[in-house]
Amino acid sequence: MRWQSNLLSLLKQRENKSIALAVDTSELPARPILMNNIIKLFQEVRPDTTLIQADFQIRDISLITNHNIQYFKHGKSSYTLVLEWAEQNVDTIFYITDVTGYIYEELTFTKEVFWLIPDDYLPRVPFGKAIKVA
Repeated sequence: MRWQSNLLSLLKQRENKSIALAVDTSELPARPILMNNIIKLFQEVRPDTTLIQADFQIRDISLITNHNIQYFKHGKSSYTLVLEWAEQNVDTIFYITDVTGYIYEELTFTKEVFWLIPDDYLPRVPFGKAIKVA
């Protein structure tokens, strides 16, 4: 339950900031119940959260209260488009992913990013802060 309280605290600290939750949809989640619980937490605490569904492209951008996530099985993901969108539209982005996707090397990202890793292994992230949510 440690990650839940950590995430809840991060959300409450940003109550006056715009936030987005991005979900890597490049493959079916290994822990679908965990994914649903993370999304429900955002729905309850921050119903104004923008939900971004993306793999190698942005598939959907909508309010988190109106979500119907579609996962794919190709395993290809790129974070560049989502991060470019976030740079222009929100103060903080939370990204549920295993961090195995591509990021354009010259990408300039100045906003706050939290990588929510739904796995027992916590990989190194290119910037921002990684949080293990498993």
